[in-house]
Amino acid sequence: MGWLSRGRTAALAGRWTGVAAAAALALGAAAASAQEWPARPITLIVPFPPGGTTDIFARTIAEHMRPSLGQAIVVENKPGAAGNLGVATAARSQPDGYTIVLGSVGTQSVNQFLYSNIGFNPATDLVPLGMIASTPNVMAVAAGSPWRNLEDVMKAVKKDPGKYSYASPGIGSSVHLTGAYFESMANLQMLHVPFKGSSAAIPAVIGGQVDILMDNLPSSMAALKAGDRLRGIAVTSAERSPAAPDLPTMAEAGLPGFEVTAWSGLYAPRGTPAPVVDKLIAAMRQALKSPELQKSLAQGGATPGNVFGADLAAFEVKERDKWGKLIQNRGIKAD
Repeated sequence: MGWLSRGRTAALAGRWTGVAAAAALALGAAAASAQEWPARPITLIVPFPPGGTTDIFARTIAEHMRPSLGQAIVVENKPGAAGNLGVATAARSQPDGYTIVLGSVGTQSVNQFLYSNIGFNPATDLVPLGMIASTPNVMAVAAGSPWRNLEDVMKAVKKDPGKYSYASPGIGSSVHLTGAYFESMANLQMLHVPFKGSSAAIPAVIGGQVDILMDNLPSSMAALKAGDRLRGIAVTSAERSPAAPDLPTMAEAGLPGFEVTAWSGLYAPRGTPAPVVDKLIAAMRQALKSPELQKSLAQGGATPGNVFGADLAAFEVKERDKWGKLIQNRGIKAD
């Protein structure tokens, strides 16, 4: 029996030695693979249609990351379900660094509270790389409106709760939530009128069918600059926008603490090797220092991102807390 026991022990030891050796080889191969990465072009999934502001930002950052990485980043548009479809696809991709995805305030901080199933968990299924850019939303009225500032708006709306309306590009958009946030912070009651995009919302406000426009600043910039179409009331960012320096912030105009931005960032699937993540973050940092990229973003009314990795993850936690509470308290649903 002693001989048999010693035999079994030796056999087991041999098996465990084999397992350990295999694991070591696998780790070594993974490390070597990470060191060689990227050996081919990288796919960047953009979960929105081509041609929009977010898509343009994605293509701009992709082009400026190329020199650092030594490989092209190829944009693949995969729109659908308010961005959920493309992000869910990326979250299920092989975590080898060859698929990354653009996420937005909607996909990363809002949609999970609006839809019953978005197909991924933004907090655990993705690794934050960095913020590309943020843009303020804007409150505006028709050029012929008697309201000239935020005080005028709030005074009128408080006097007749529920009488006045605001337009947004759609239910659950960051712009819709900006309006709901305004109602909540100012203790006001307005009627939300959702449209299918800014191209439909802006004419409705100019034509007087709706009283107030809530929109992303780049989308309404042309109508604001025309002077005879829209009058800007305030931007929703913490600081004035270089694209519209004459417009006060909501905080300056009478609502201290009001801050909302539409933002977008890059993410990798969970499980992507840490050295690859580090290289992607380094490439983003370098790209965002480019004067050419900064100029391009500024022309779109955007501010370059300055939070990366764990800092972006911490920022998202605060965003989810803010929007989750607002959506639940007001009973907002998109499906």
